[in-house]
Amino acid sequence: MGGPHKDENSNPRWAGNRGNLHSDYIDDFDYKILSIAGNEKIIQHFVYLPVFESFHNYINKYSTVPLTNAQFEQISSVFRPKTLRKKQYFLQEGEVCKYFGFIVKGAMRQYSVDDKGAEHIVNLSLENWWVGDRESFVMLTPSIYNIDAWEDTELLVITKADTLQIVREIPAFNEMVRKMDEMHFIAAQKRTNAAVSLPADKRYIDFINNYPDLMQRFPQHIIASYLGISKETLSRVRNRGVRK
Repeated sequence: MGGPHKDENSNPRWAGNRGNLHSDYIDDFDYKILSIAGNEKIIQHFVYLPVFESFHNYINKYSTVPLTNAQFEQISSVFRPKTLRKKQYFLQEGEVCKYFGFIVKGAMRQYSVDDKGAEHIVNLSLENWWVGDRESFVMLTPSIYNIDAWEDTELLVITKADTLQIVREIPAFNEMVRKMDEMHFIAAQKRTNAAVSLPADKRYIDFINNYPDLMQRFPQHIIASYLGISKETLSRVRNRGVRK
């Protein structure tokens, strides 16, 4: 293969991009043009963009057999870069979750809104975490959640069909997905147990011990909602901790 394809219309974030497509999903038409054209120079430049570097390392971290270049080229061909501005939606209540996203840079939250307009945070996510409504993604049903960017965010997104394909064809990706599912189940079980059995102060201590980075990236009222307590209760818990 030769070096990166260069032309006066190329975008530095993705060679072959037309206009500002990097700010949204690469649409099917543009993606098919790349595939049909078979321009190896363009594909190579697309695969090894910096935005994919952390993702490559992430997969290898959770798989026992490192990816080959050909396998990672196949993976990166089905993941599409997307950027979100702060407070921009990735998913809105009532929509079907058509994409799952891997966060390259940024912070996001997943939440529901009750009849009184109050937000209830169910997930907070940072770099190297996944975002999406799993139930809606798998079942293709309307989501009850909103997912938005708390900071300007860069993601790599994938469809359900493409996920199933690379899980079948690439053992390292399959292993990574299996381990992520196991970790997610364990974390969800611990959180459920904490919510039904631990007082607010112990929930908070457990949270800061396990997710110190979230404390630095999200404000107190968001953390309180995630813990299922009021921000006033969280403030009292934190003050008691300081005095101790």
